[in-house]
Amino acid sequence: MDPSSRESYAPALARLNELAAAKGSGLAGAADEILSVAEVLGREPRLRRALADPSRPGEERAALLDSVITGKVSGDAAELLRMLAGGRWSSGVQLLNATERLGVQALLASAQAADELAEVEDELFRFGQMVDGDLRLAAALGASTVPPAQRAELARSLLDGKARPATVRLVIAALYGFGGRGFSAGLRAIVELAAYRREREIAYVTVAAPLSESEMTRLATRLTEIYGRAVEVKVTVAPEVLGGVSVRVGHDLYDGTVRRRLADTRAALAAKK
Repeated sequence: MDPSSRESYAPALARLNELAAAKGSGLAGAADEILSVAEVLGREPRLRRALADPSRPGEERAALLDSVITGKVSGDAAELLRMLAGGRWSSGVQLLNATERLGVQALLASAQAADELAEVEDELFRFGQMVDGDLRLAAALGASTVPPAQRAELARSLLDGKARPATVRLVIAALYGFGGRGFSAGLRAIVELAAYRREREIAYVTVAAPLSESEMTRLATRLTEIYGRAVEVKVTVAPEVLGGVSVRVGHDLYDGTVRRRLADTRAALAAKK
């Protein structure tokens, strides 16, 4: 989100946090409504361009939004959506991204109030692992040529009875292209938002064999010391890395896997020829 769009998003996020403090898990319905409006904006480029048109006063754009959502969303969702529509956006896509993000944050706040945020975060991560480990499933859920609603039905069938409702709704948000990303990247972004809401960083760790609890604890402790913030370790077991460990925190990557060292050795030998 660019600086001007962040300025328009910030008041809506602040109001969301006020509502979350007052209503707790009761905000889940409004979150679903905001995400549903984001889905409409994703399908209707003319509408989102009109709502982001800087030549129109904010009040006019909010009134246009009212004509679309009146009678279809709750008072809390309508208030937050009007705040977004009345802001200044550099493009319709920026407004769409902000609406998606606000809906996701509302759902995360609701899960946090219900003391389920850590579990939701873990369910999202494990579902992403399952999808990434199955090429056919990854292709089915990530197929941009298939309507998101159709892919959402597949996700629901996989998660039914196995994940919390908030998890299922957030997976669907990722399927609709959260932040303009593909499914896997969108899901990771939502996992990271969940961790940030819990005041944690995420360390994505790849190893050839599972880590013991003590190894995970030592790694998390060391990373917490380095980053000055609690770090949540998310482990992926990938035998093809052969050994060692790869750790990614934000834009920082340490790759000490055997596969990487072998690749570096081959590159060095090739350079000498």
